Amino acid sequence: MPVHPLEPRLAAYIAGRLPGAADVTVSGLERISGGASRETYRFLANWRQGDEMVTRRLILRRDPPASLIDTERRVEFAAYRAFHGSAVPVPAMLWLEEADGPLDHPFFIAEELGGYQASPQLMFAGGYEAVLPRLAERKWTILGQIARADPAALGLTQVMEPVALDGCWRRELDHWETILDSDEAEPQPIARAAIRWLRKNPPPPAQKLSVVHGDYRTGNFLYDETGEIHGVLDWEMAHLGDPLEDLAWGFNPVWQFGRSLAGGLAPQDEAIAIWERASGLTADPGALHWWILFNCVKGQGIWIGSARAFIDGGNTDPIMVYAAWWLLNAQDRAILKVMGKL
Repeated sequence: MPVHPLEPRLAAYIAGRLPGAADVTVSGLERISGGASRETYRFLANWRQGDEMVTRRLILRRDPPASLIDTERRVEFAAYRAFHGSAVPVPAMLWLEEADGPLDHPFFIAEELGGYQASPQLMFAGGYEAVLPRLAERKWTILGQIARADPAALGLTQVMEPVALDGCWRRELDHWETILDSDEAEPQPIARAAIRWLRKNPPPPAQKLSVVHGDYRTGNFLYDETGEIHGVLDWEMAHLGDPLEDLAWGFNPVWQFGRSLAGGLAPQDEAIAIWERASGLTADPGALHWWILFNCVKGQGIWIGSARAFIDGGNTDPIMVYAAWWLLNAQDRAILKVMGKL
């Protein structure tokens, strides 16, 4: 198998971060499909530590030239580190590099959690049917634990911008409306109608300021055949905000995977009950409805941003145009469904 051109450069970088190590090598570097906000690779690192040979399976997450969403890798890295070792399972982070020199773009390196699955398609293909209730229980329990966590105690208020409890909704809606303004290639009348409704009917202030994962959905966690979840992934949109935002993202109809269930796993009321028990918070129906509709607008902003990156030539990875092709119409229909217009 030919040596990937990044392998010797990655080995040199790791050697510089392990002063006591010798004979550092990297092999088997391969791109993991999916992921449009970071390029994700797995690889094997070997080095000598005194008389002992060390082998570790690691993950490289590198910024692409242009991504589906613009995110701050320092925040993502900090979120992983903050929750590692807690009731929220995440892989261990090793090194963050924000300079372009070592690998052309900023990146970080983490441990690989091997032997588990992430694919929603595999989850719903039939082999996991017996453990879907367990997966549902674990999925929304973990999300409740994220909501329950104290951002200040985790040290995340130092890297994530705080916001007033009554300003959470406005900051997020302003952000994603700006994305639509800058990236749309054609008018988006359905999303614009939703935005008008959202501004006329703001939700109540957040119950507390929580860590918001930002993309907590089926497909962004590692699971096994027993229904256990071993790693929550893709924290690139993490921020501080209303915990109902995180709960509602998973209720976006595009994440039902054709099963008419929240996340493809459970009726929405069951998911809410699990989350409320774990978080100690309540999901006011009116506020939750607002955040579900908001998340449909946010989703459309992501798919339109993906298309824009591809159209402008900043990133010609097929996943960029595939996300838009697959989801733009589905997200419009989801908006209409949530608004009671479909």
